[in-house]
Amino acid sequence: MDLTLPMPLLGGLSAATFMRRHWQKKPLLIRGAVPGGGGVVTRAQLFALAAEDAVESRLVVHGGPGWSLRHGPFKRVAIPPLKQARWTLLVQGMDLHLDAARALLERFRFVPDARLDDVMVSYASDGGGVGPHVDSYDVFLLQVQGRRRWRIGRVADPALVPDVPLKILARFAPEDEWLLEPGDMLYLPPGWGHDGVAEGECLTCSIGFRAAGRTQLARDVLQRALDATEAPDTDALYRDPTQPATAEPGRIPPALQDFAAKAVARTLSDARWLGCALGEVLSEPKPNVWFETPAAVPDEGGVQLDRRSRMLYDDWHVFINGESFQAAGRDATLMRRLADQRRLSGREMTALSAPARSLLDDWVAAGWAMRDEARDQ
Repeated sequence: MDLTLPMPLLGGLSAATFMRRHWQKKPLLIRGAVPGGGGVVTRAQLFALAAEDAVESRLVVHGGPGWSLRHGPFKRVAIPPLKQARWTLLVQGMDLHLDAARALLERFRFVPDARLDDVMVSYASDGGGVGPHVDSYDVFLLQVQGRRRWRIGRVADPALVPDVPLKILARFAPEDEWLLEPGDMLYLPPGWGHDGVAEGECLTCSIGFRAAGRTQLARDVLQRALDATEAPDTDALYRDPTQPATAEPGRIPPALQDFAAKAVARTLSDARWLGCALGEVLSEPKPNVWFETPAAVPDEGGVQLDRRSRMLYDDWHVFINGESFQAAGRDATLMRRLADQRRLSGREMTALSAPARSLLDDWVAAGWAMRDEARDQ
C-alpha cells in the first residue's frame, strides 16, 4: 500500500494525511467511501450468524417501557418482526466468519494490526439504534444498506441515563448531523458522542479498533511474561547473614524489601523479554475463536493466513495467535512479509529455511494458515 496516494475510502485523502489530520483528532464524513456499501453481508446471513453459539450477538429494543438488552444466540423466532420499529441486532467479529468482512477489514490496515479489533454489523428496523453514547476507541461507521441519520458532538457532560442496560448519555448535545446513504462512511475518534437512528431498515458496519487500558495492558503483559519464566537452579536466594536479633518479628526487614525491589527492576529492565510478552498478548485471539484442523493438507504451494489468525512482529520475534518465535535473517524478512501481506507465494516458501518451512507446516496443520496453491509463483 502506497501511504501517500489518495484513497476513495478516505474521501481522497492519503492514508498518511488521514492519520496526521484526523486519527484520534477530529471526525471525518466520507461520501461514497465504498460504492454500493461493499456487500459485506445480507440480512439473512446476519440473522443466521446470530443463531450460532460461537458468535457474539446482542439485541436492543427501544419500546414503550424503555430500553431492553439481550445477549445471543438468537433463534429467528426470538428476533422481532421486521415491521416492528425501533430494534437493533448487533453481531460482533464478522471478519472471523465471513471473507467479505475480512476483506473490508484489510482495507484499514494503514493502521497497525495491533490496533485493529473487528467488524461489527448492526441491522436496525425503522427508528432503531442504541441511543446516544460515547466509545473509548476509534471507529469507522460504514453504511451498507438503507439509510441512517447520525448526530455527533463533543461530550461536555458524561452523565448517563439511570436504570437502563445501555450506557446512554443523559444530556447529549449534537454539533453536526448527517444522513448516510449506502457506501457513505463516518470516522469518529475516541470520546465523541454519537447517535445513529435508522430511517427505514438498514445495515451498518462498524470497523473498530483496540484501545488497551494502561493498567490492564501492564497486568496482561506481566502475567504473560511471568507465566513463561521458570526460575533456574542458579536463581539467587535471599540471604541475610548480618540480620540482627529483632524485637519486632512482624516487621518486614528493609534488606528483604530492597532485595525484592531489585529483583523486580532487574526483570523489568529486559526490553526483549517484555517485548516478547507484549507481542504474545496483542496477537492472542479472542476467547470465542476456534480453528478447524484441515482434513488434508497439500505439500506444496504458497501459504495464506486464516482470516481468524493474528500475526505481528518486532525486531526479534514473530507472533501468531498468542505464541512467539525467534526469527533472524531471510526467515525473519519472509515471516514479516507474511504478517504484512498475510500470504507468501510458493517461491517465497522455498526461500525459507527447513525449520521455518516446518513451522509453517505446523501452522497449516493447526488451521492457522492454509496452502494457497493458486499463488505458487
